[in-house]
Amino acid sequence: MATFIIFGASGDLTRRKLIPALYQLHRKGRLPVGTRVVGFSRTQFSHDEWRTQLEASTREFAGERFEAESWETFASSIYYLPGDIGKQEDFVTLADFLEELEGGEESRRVYYLSTAPRFYAPAAEMLGAAGLADESKGARTIVIEKPFGNDEASARALNETVHRVFDERQVYRIDHYLGKETVQNLLVLRFANTIFEPIWNRNYVDHVQITAAEEVDVGSRAGYYDSAGVVRDMFQNHIFQLLMITAMEVPVRYDADAVRDEKVKVLQAVRAMTPEAIAKETFRAQYEGYLQAEGVAPESETATFAAMKLWIDNGRWQGVPFYLRSGKAMSCRTTQIVIQFREPPHRLFADGPQSTCEANRLVIQMQPAEGMQLHFETKVPDAGMKLRQTELDFSYQREFQGTIPEAYERLLLDALEGDASLFAREDEVVAAWGLCDPIIQAWEAQSVPPVYTYEKGLWGPTEAIDWMAADGRQWFDTCPVL
Repeated sequence: MATFIIFGASGDLTRRKLIPALYQLHRKGRLPVGTRVVGFSRTQFSHDEWRTQLEASTREFAGERFEAESWETFASSIYYLPGDIGKQEDFVTLADFLEELEGGEESRRVYYLSTAPRFYAPAAEMLGAAGLADESKGARTIVIEKPFGNDEASARALNETVHRVFDERQVYRIDHYLGKETVQNLLVLRFANTIFEPIWNRNYVDHVQITAAEEVDVGSRAGYYDSAGVVRDMFQNHIFQLLMITAMEVPVRYDADAVRDEKVKVLQAVRAMTPEAIAKETFRAQYEGYLQAEGVAPESETATFAAMKLWIDNGRWQGVPFYLRSGKAMSCRTTQIVIQFREPPHRLFADGPQSTCEANRLVIQMQPAEGMQLHFETKVPDAGMKLRQTELDFSYQREFQGTIPEAYERLLLDALEGDASLFAREDEVVAAWGLCDPIIQAWEAQSVPPVYTYEKGLWGPTEAIDWMAADGRQWFDTCPVL
């Protein structure tokens, strides 16, 4: 049996993502038999009141996948206990409640911290003090949402606090990007197909682009965002996760430790940035109107758009630049990886501009639609040797029947089953902060690179195009390819 305990249960994440994901797992028959869900938050609810509220929100977010009969069965296993993370007596009450609910039987427990980050350390300490991390009656796992720390020092401090209660094998640091089907499919694309792995290196790849563009602006998150910025919000977690999976070596086996060992090696191989490199190889900007958002400091230099060029100093990627970028208020919502291959070594078809041979390109799209597209050259019929780039694409929605599962479905099931493969490890998080901190500190201490501005609805500032063009390259600005 399993018990899934949500701290901060009255919050938005529980309503929009966690409960709908658990319900879908129940509907598909994938939850462990006898799984119970327990909400813990300061808001006063009875069991039935919380169930009623969750039914309405799950109907909204599950859409056509909501079934009244299966919901009734699922709802009967949902419970709520009012409590305050700051009060030890409430954790003692929780311990007694869980013991009664489980009838003293052995049961795996997952403690999910769906709270503000400032409560992560106190929650872990309270769980330990109440004996809730003890594994004498089953495995105990703690799932911690991002951001895990605000910099390397705070991440190390949080790790130290959590490890006083939980072993590293019990700690699951979640990043929902890793639950997306296409991110997992990237591993299959590389390591289960002999046509891709031999060319996935510096001999054939000119450069790699990773883009996470958001169409929305900071909105109601302006107060938080102004203290975080795009590097903390997107690069340290989401984008670096995509970087690691794109660049990693093949693991010796497909299990949590082997996969994460190879991911960490990528970050360890990233060339450290000197202040001079930061000035030249990073880029930052704000969208017009950001300074007028409520909660933003009048003189704020917080970046809402950033780009950086990283070098991975190992045998596979030596000399291949990785261009990473993310921004708010851009032309569309898309997350994609572009593998830009080298041009042919010999230009056989080079008579006139219409015969230009473009380099091949593989575009892997994570959202909004999931799939990939390969760009290659073909001859235009009845036009001499005029060439045109053609696309060969794969779409999940077209190839597979049914709705693509939400990322949280896969991740929550993995947490319940004790599989940490898609969760970040301690050294992974610390290494990511170790790369981000020097950039953030240099930006805050110096005036270089300058903070550019850009209009909403564009692909960032025009200067970012020039920044890329200085290397003889260009961004792949297509909304979205699938």
